[in-house]
Amino acid sequence: MHHHLPFLQHKNPLFLLQSPPDAKHPLFIKVVDSVRGSPASNVPVKLYKESADGSWELLSSKQTNDKGGLPELATKEQFVAGLYKLELDTAAYWKSLGLNPFHHHADVVFTANDAGNRHYKIVVVLSPFSYSTTAVVSEPVE
Repeated sequence: MHHHLPFLQHKNPLFLLQSPPDAKHPLFIKVVDSVRGSPASNVPVKLYKESADGSWELLSSKQTNDKGGLPELATKEQFVAGLYKLELDTAAYWKSLGLNPFHHHADVVFTANDAGNRHYKIVVVLSPFSYSTTAVVSEPVE
C-alpha cells in the first residue's frame, strides 16, 4: 500500500527563507507542514531565554499566523545575547488535524547575538514523526 504525500514545491526553494527585514523584530519563525505542503498555522510557540542559574525564563508565547509565520516573538530590546529555546507545540497542531504525532513538541535551542545585533530567521518543517530546522542569520539592516 503506497501513500503519496504532497511535498513542498516552489520555483525558488529559498522562498521559505525570504522575508523583509524588520528592525523591531529581530527573530522571525516560519513553520511548514510537510505533509500538506503548506504553512502550518496556529502552531503554539513559546520562546525561552536561559537564566543565569540555568533555568528557562518564558519571554513570549504566541501562535503562528495563517502563513505559518511568527514575526513578533521578541523585540530588539528583549532579544539580547544569550541562549534561547523555541518550543513548538507540534502535538496540538497535528491533533487539530486528526493525527496522532510521535513528538509532543519540537525544541530549537540556539545562541543569539553573540557577535552583535543580528537578525534570525528560523524555519521549522514538520511531519507527524519528524521535524527539521534551518536558520539564516544576517547582519541587521540599519
